[in-house]
Amino acid sequence: MRKTTLLKNLILDREILVMPGAYDATSARIIEKAGFKAVTIGGYPASACLLGKPDLSLLTLPEMVNHTRNIVEAVDIPVFADGDTGHGGTLNVMRTVREFEKAGAAGMFIEDQLFPKRCGHMEGKQVIEVNEMIAKIKAAVDARMDSDFVIMARTDALGVYGIDDAIERANKYREAGADLIFVEAPTTKEQMFRITHEINAPTKAIQIEGGKTPMLTVKELEEIGYSVVVYPITALYAAAWAVKQVMDELMTKGTTINFMDRMIHFHDFNELMDLTNLRKKESSFYDSLNR
Repeated sequence: MRKTTLLKNLILDREILVMPGAYDATSARIIEKAGFKAVTIGGYPASACLLGKPDLSLLTLPEMVNHTRNIVEAVDIPVFADGDTGHGGTLNVMRTVREFEKAGAAGMFIEDQLFPKRCGHMEGKQVIEVNEMIAKIKAAVDARMDSDFVIMARTDALGVYGIDDAIERANKYREAGADLIFVEAPTTKEQMFRITHEINAPTKAIQIEGGKTPMLTVKELEEIGYSVVVYPITALYAAAWAVKQVMDELMTKGTTINFMDRMIHFHDFNELMDLTNLRKKESSFYDSLNR
C-alpha cells in the first residue's frame, strides 16, 4: 500500500491517529521503533534543528523539503510535512505540494497565516482573507499527482477573530477540498468539542507542552471527536532538556560517568542506526564475487 493511502486510511480510521513530531532523521527512527504508525515534521522543530532559530518563517522551501526527504528515507512509516503558508501565492503552493510529493511525504498542510508566519501558540498572529486561502487549497489539490496525498488546511483565525470565525473558515476550507482540518490553539475543552462537532471533516488536535491548548490524554481527545493528535515538539523538548542536563554535568564535574544510566550507549546507538544490517548488505556484494 502506498504511504499516502496508508496515511489517509489511518486518518479515517475509528481509532485516533497519534502522530509524534520528529526534529530530524534520528528522532524519526526512534518514533517508528516505539511503534507509532506515522510521524510528522513541523517548521518549529526544523527551524530549531537546522538553524537554531524560532519558528518565524526563516526556513526556505528547499531547506524544509530536503529535511523532510532525509526523514522519509530514514523510516518506513508515512511522513506528514509542514507546507507553512505555501511559500507564497497559488503557484508557489502548487510547487510546494509537488516538491513534498517528490520528497516522499504522504501529506502536508498549509495555513492561513499572513507571511511571515509564527508558531500558532505565539502572540501577534494575522490571517489572510478567506478567499485567498480557499484559492490556495484548490491549487494544492490540483497540484498533487497522487489523489491520496493528504492535504490539510490549518486556520489560525481562532486567536485573531474567535472560535466562530475559525469554524466558518474550516468548513469552507473543507469544501475547497482539504482532507483534514486543523484549528490552531483552542484554549478550552469546550472550544475543542465545538471544533470536532461543528466542522464537517476529520479534525486534528495538537498537544504542545506549555502551549495554549489543554493537555489531555489520547483517549480524551478521541472521545471529544478528533481523528488525529500530533505531538509536534515533544521529542525536541525532551532532547534539548537531556542535552542541557548532560552538558551541565560535564561542565561542573568534568566527566559524564554518573550520567551513563540516562544515555543510550555506543552499541545500542549503532543498532538504532541499523549498522549491523547495513554492514551485512555491504558485505553481500563482495561475497557474491567469491562464489
